Amino acid sequence: MTNLCSSARAGFAARFGRAPDGLWSAPGRVNLIGEHTDYNEGFVLPLAIDRRTIVALAPRDDRLMRVASSFAERTVELGLDDLIPENLADWSAYPLGIAWALGQFGADLGAVTGFDAYIVSDVPVGAGLSSSAAIECAVAVALNDLWQLGLELRTLALAGQLAENQVVGAPTGIMDQSASLLGRVDAVVFLDCRSLHAEVIPLGCDPAGLDLLIIDSQVSHAHSTGGYASRRASCELGARLMGVPALRDLGVSDLARAAELLDDETFRRVRHIVTENQRVLETVQTLREQGPTAIGALLDASHLSMRDDFEISVPELDLAVETARAAGAIGARMTGGGFGGAAIALIPSGLRPVIEAAVGAAFTARGYVAPVMFVVRAADGAHKVE
Repeated sequence: MTNLCSSARAGFAARFGRAPDGLWSAPGRVNLIGEHTDYNEGFVLPLAIDRRTIVALAPRDDRLMRVASSFAERTVELGLDDLIPENLADWSAYPLGIAWALGQFGADLGAVTGFDAYIVSDVPVGAGLSSSAAIECAVAVALNDLWQLGLELRTLALAGQLAENQVVGAPTGIMDQSASLLGRVDAVVFLDCRSLHAEVIPLGCDPAGLDLLIIDSQVSHAHSTGGYASRRASCELGARLMGVPALRDLGVSDLARAAELLDDETFRRVRHIVTENQRVLETVQTLREQGPTAIGALLDASHLSMRDDFEISVPELDLAVETARAAGAIGARMTGGGFGGAAIALIPSGLRPVIEAAVGAAFTARGYVAPVMFVVRAADGAHKVE
């Protein structure tokens, strides 16, 4: 993270002609298991990863907000008095959307000062590792400090979700922000998306000699496009027809009745959510009782459910999962919203070269763009760096 911090300081100075007051950091996340369960008020099991976003920030003596980044040439400027969702667009909707959302959670935007912010990140974009939430959470903790709001991490997560929903236009749940804010080293965050109760569960990869290998398919996706929204609409329809507030309220024993009441597509969407919630609970229990070497079958079953019932995988992700498993991975699944992005494979550390070679060869044989592969470790959540 040292290089990122240096880049953030240098970038801030180059854009704004002064030094920042401080640096704040937030990680990307990968979801170990529990996909699309978050907006169904269910259970998820993400972890913060050691790929991070850094925001260098300093207050101004007026009400102007200026945001810049290493991945965009233009510095975006907006006055606090003009801070409404309709005035926000493109990448700056993430940091400025957080400023707006904090106002919805108690910040008196009429009494705060403007700021200059410069953002750098090594969280891959479009890989399902939540580069957007990393920006949101880094800015959220920075503004929480700058404006002396005193908001709890849970509230900052809600602000991030609100910005994503109302400003960016992506109908996502609260998992990404919760993981980015609450993560811990070599641990997963067990989150109840209804109560927002979160518990840190030891993952135990380090003592078990395991790695989490990310296989970025290089197939880009966007949550605000139709596939994600249509899956959410199917879930809402299924809950309504089943007479429950959310699919969280259904169990595996309800699936026989669901099969009778629902059309085939809606039933399969519902079945994924119901069984995925159960898999999250079983994964937590297994981690507690047996450790990470015993969760492979649950990861595999999750991928098949996303491929066949929720239909959000793509051929590149299926190939990555199948090849990794055949080469010795303990378990593997696509991760993230789907329609591209990355797969995650739980692997013995010593098999990493073999598995990476096998996956790369398989992609070449199919004529696919070469995947980008790297190991991530569970890391601490958002905080002030300096």
